[in-house]
Amino acid sequence: MRFMKTHKCYDIVPTSSKLVVFDTALQVKKAFFALVANGVRAAPLWDTEKQSFVGMLTITDFIIILHRYYKSPMVQIYELEEHKLETWREVYLQATFKPLVNISPDASLFDAVYTLIKNKIHRLPVIDPVTGNALYILTHKRILKFLQLFVCEMPKPAFMKQTLGELGIGTYNQIAFIHPDTPIIKALNIFVERRVSALPVVDESGKVNLAAEKTYNNLDITVTQALKHRSQYFEGVMKCHKLETLETIVDRIVKAEVHRLVVVDERSSIEGIISLSDILQVLVLSPAGIDAQHG
Repeated sequence: MRFMKTHKCYDIVPTSSKLVVFDTALQVKKAFFALVANGVRAAPLWDTEKQSFVGMLTITDFIIILHRYYKSPMVQIYELEEHKLETWREVYLQATFKPLVNISPDASLFDAVYTLIKNKIHRLPVIDPVTGNALYILTHKRILKFLQLFVCEMPKPAFMKQTLGELGIGTYNQIAFIHPDTPIIKALNIFVERRVSALPVVDESGKVNLAAEKTYNNLDITVTQALKHRSQYFEGVMKCHKLETLETIVDRIVKAEVHRLVVVDERSSIEGIISLSDILQVLVLSPAGIDAQHG
């Protein structure tokens, strides 16, 4: 907690990194192709008239569009072909226009963790208040990795040696999951309705063998078929047990560069999910007496 309070967001911004920015007059379809082509999951949106950043475009927007408008492989999604980003934002946000959540490079990393978790967002643009330039997009993953780099120089809090079961971190009831033969469109519907960012794929015997991230193509194919398009480096789902210590779990999640671990029992059956926000809540916010997840 002290470490996060004494470091600024600026400290975490890499010396060089790719930042993709879209003008709100760009077509939705082109924007999504550009996200994929650049290997990024989010981009700040620039409004030329207002001369400011007004929001973010993420893979989640894509899923919401598909969820809302997809009919069948044969029917073109007009909204995807024709809409500009500003049109889509007007349709989708209607009465709920909220100002863009962002953070200054001078703000502490503690404030960044709090802002991410409190607003239930996964991407936080760092915007220079003087120039108005977007410098970087902060994520839970980047923050935890930064923390872990320096953890060896810090005294370890006692709770790092406690097990997951003792600390009670994670979600253990009403876990959303899918089966290998679930059609992708059904999986996307669950992503939207349950507001989750990953779905464990569970076989008939209850074992977890994969995790579906948000993807897109012909949405009537099954999850198993879609996951075949994954890169050859995909390792399968990262798991952990309730008897493992928080220290072990932080190491695993940082090394694997994943956003969550699936908690399984001895038989590899799913028990729960522990996410980066669960971990950052317990490492950084709980010691300060703040519960941003539920507050």
